[in-house]
Amino acid sequence: MAEDLKGRVALVTGAGRGIGRAIAARLAVAGAAIAVCDVHGDTAVKAADELAEEYGARAVGVAADISDSVQVREALSAVRSQLGPVNLLVNNAAVDVVRKFTDTDEADWDRIISVNLRGTITVTRAVLDDMMEHGGGRIINIASDAGRVGSSGEVVYSATKGGVIAFGKALAREVARYGITINCVAPGPTETSLLGQVNDFNPKIVESTVRSIPLRRVAQPDDIAGVVAFLASDSAAYMTGQTVSVSGGLTMM
Repeated sequence: MAEDLKGRVALVTGAGRGIGRAIAARLAVAGAAIAVCDVHGDTAVKAADELAEEYGARAVGVAADISDSVQVREALSAVRSQLGPVNLLVNNAAVDVVRKFTDTDEADWDRIISVNLRGTITVTRAVLDDMMEHGGGRIINIASDAGRVGSSGEVVYSATKGGVIAFGKALAREVARYGITINCVAPGPTETSLLGQVNDFNPKIVESTVRSIPLRRVAQPDDIAGVVAFLASDSAAYMTGQTVSVSGGLTMM
């Protein structure tokens, strides 16, 4: 593997399963110490233990609902004391409610916005001081092609992911002087529980989408993890403010 992330301390949110779990594993293989952050503490600890056993990684599991700034600060304090200051952040945690917009309500909107957008902002702010003080870092936001082209049944989710992309671009300009890069990865349809929600909402959407993908398959979490590892590596040192679609050619922009 080309990536060498020895000496990095990586915090991956929503890393208990799915894309986040695959990202944490890929970064561990590359030599990073891993903080697995998940809303379910037992899931986070189990994933961290598995990373330590499988890859010999220094790993710790921490619980935090990223929409709660107090929980985020407490989790970062635990990571700092056990692994050191975070210099690689992957904002992956997200939630969705897959329904027609007119069938959703304010409680749905608030939860999606508070986790996907505000949560990304909250965790990013929590790690920035250490990155600025210690000479730089990498922030990689997991957005979605839904934030670029929209997705039926995911209107507010699409809005938050578009916001994550814009947030990353703007902040990348502000913090570049500190040696901090910020990039987004925008997955297309990926084999996760979220795709299952979309399939439950309307299986024809999934079927037609897969037929439209030039590579003729949905992504696997490892497909996303590989791009994240590249952006975390020195090979991507001159990239910032970019959004990379990982969609099998479904979107080309």
